[in-house]
Amino acid sequence: MIYNLDKINEMAEGDEDFIISVISVFLEEVPEDLEGLEKAIGARDYENVYKLAHKIKPNVDILGMEQARANALEIETLGKSNGSMSEIEEKFPVLKKDVLQVMLELKNDFDL
Repeated sequence: MIYNLDKINEMAEGDEDFIISVISVFLEEVPEDLEGLEKAIGARDYENVYKLAHKIKPNVDILGMEQARANALEIETLGKSNGSMSEIEEKFPVLKKDVLQVMLELKNDFDL
């Protein structure tokens, strides 16, 4: 399991509906943002690479996905500074793989 619910559990204070709601938002929004990020990378659109990585970062952070958060931060920083697109292209597949794996795990773990 590459996610951890400690942050959500702390915020939820035992409210299961809150936890499910955060996970549902993750499952709805992050795949769209990931797809947009992939398109922005393909188009070499640094501004949208920055914006979408910035938007993905707190979503993976709240699920305790440290590696995905670090990758999103690096992509965000490179996008903001018009950094190396080849570095962005190198980091994106790892971020995508982690997010897709966690999505499957969450769907299974929470019957969503």
